[in-house]
This record gives sequence, C-alpha cells and structure tokens, in this order.
Amino acid sequence: MLCDVTDPANHPAAQQSRVAAFFDLDKTVIAKSSTLAFSRPFFQEGLINRRAVLKSAYAQFVFMLAGADADQMDRMRAHITSLCTGWDVEQVNAIVEETLHDIVDPLVYKEATQLINEHKEQGHDIVVLSASGEEVVAPIAKLLGATHAAGTRMVVSEGRYTGEVEFYCSAENKAAAARELAEKYGYDLSECHAYSDSVTDLPLLETVGHPTVVNPDRGLRKEAVQRGWPALAFDHPVSLRARIPTPSRAAVTAAGVGMGAVAAAGAAWWGLRYWRRHR
Repeated sequence: MLCDVTDPANHPAAQQSRVAAFFDLDKTVIAKSSTLAFSRPFFQEGLINRRAVLKSAYAQFVFMLAGADADQMDRMRAHITSLCTGWDVEQVNAIVEETLHDIVDPLVYKEATQLINEHKEQGHDIVVLSASGEEVVAPIAKLLGATHAAGTRMVVSEGRYTGEVEFYCSAENKAAAARELAEKYGYDLSECHAYSDSVTDLPLLETVGHPTVVNPDRGLRKEAVQRGWPALAFDHPVSLRARIPTPSRAAVTAAGVGMGAVAAAGAAWWGLRYWRRHR
C-alpha cells in the first residue's frame, strides 16, 4: 500500500513521536489531474487512441470546473481500469519516468511548494496520498521531495494490469494509509497536518489534529466552515526548475472559497463524466 520515496533507513520507527504533513495531490499540490496529464505520451506510445486523448482533454476541463461524487468515482474507476487492462507495467513506468519533468513540473502550485518546504524546515515528514495510480503518484512525490507516498494499486499478472484494483487509495482507505504510516513511523496524528480539496477526504482530515482545506469543492467548503477549519487558495502553477521554494506562509493566501475539484486526487483516472453521457 505504501512506498518510501526516500531511503527507508533514514526513517526508522521513532521511539518519540514524529509529525507528518499529509498532502492530497490533484488540485492540492498540482493544478491538473496527475493521471490525465500523461494522456499524450500514452497516446504516442500506443496505449490509447486519439479519441481517448480528446476525451482526456475534455476531462481536464471538467476536472477544473466541476466535481465528482462517490458514485461517479466508482463508475470512473470501473471504466478506466477496463481501459488499461493488459497494459505492460514496465512500459507505463518508463513513459512516466521519461516524461515526468516535462509534464508535471509546470503544474505544481507555487504555494504548495512553499508550504511543503515550510513543513520540512520544521522537521516534518511529507506524505503524498492520492487516488491516482501509484505508478504516477510515487514519481511525482519523489519530485516534490516527499518522504512517503501511497496511491491506488492495481493487480498485476505476468507484468500486465489485469483490470482489477488491489487497493483504492480514496476516502476511508486514504485515512487508513495515514494511520498505517503513523503506526510504522511513530507519527503523533494529533500533531500531524493534512491538506485536501475534496469532501471525500474527510476521513483523512478528521484523522489528524491540524486539517486544512485547499481549493475546496462545495461539500468540503461547507464542512470547513462548520468545523472552523482553515482554508487556502492555491492558484499559481510554476515550474519547479524556475524557482527555489521559500518557506513563507504569507505567500500562501487564505481563502474561504475555492474552485470545485474532483472527489479525490486522480479521480479523473477512473473515467470521465463525458464518457458516461456519450458512450
């Protein structure tokens, strides 16, 4: 379920409590769907056809302006897992590795890099938890300098995806991943932080002592107001190669509203509202 982005030897189970900052990925750290961002190289390598690329472009538009509830996410998951059935795992990993910097680097929110750097300077571990596939989540987490990461894991047989999901890193499962990490590495969850844009991440936000919503969808915005949780607006994607993050909380703009987003990072990985209407 979990993967160490840095050397696990540097993070033994601590005898004293440690603090982690748990970050959702899409619309919390990066400005688009992490998985759909790779649609073009997947097309160039023959994994998807031109029609799927066009649908992915439409999905990015929906991702930025609309949302997805739990039922929609289930339908999305079923559709896309069917689409990638039979894909060669090594080929997918190679595509992600070769195109990671060009695709993801310009999408990272400046405010997120500042916040991540601030947590690091306080000695906090950085953990990325996302509903996107772990093949995408782990390399992005490493690019961000995270300590650990967890994503959705699909069943693999003879080097190819079977179309079945072994672990879906969303909703309560995402909170379970955080608790597993806390037990393994000695995190005091009452002192930990969590950041997300989606109401489906309520279990994760409720698990930590310091929850914060980022670009919250309508449901999460309502919950944040009722619970008195802080809200942040991230809206400045910038190339990591063009800047060095500086730990300035003043640069992170507080806000009570944000753009609607998908129920969990990578929700578009599991399909498109467009496909449901036009299939």
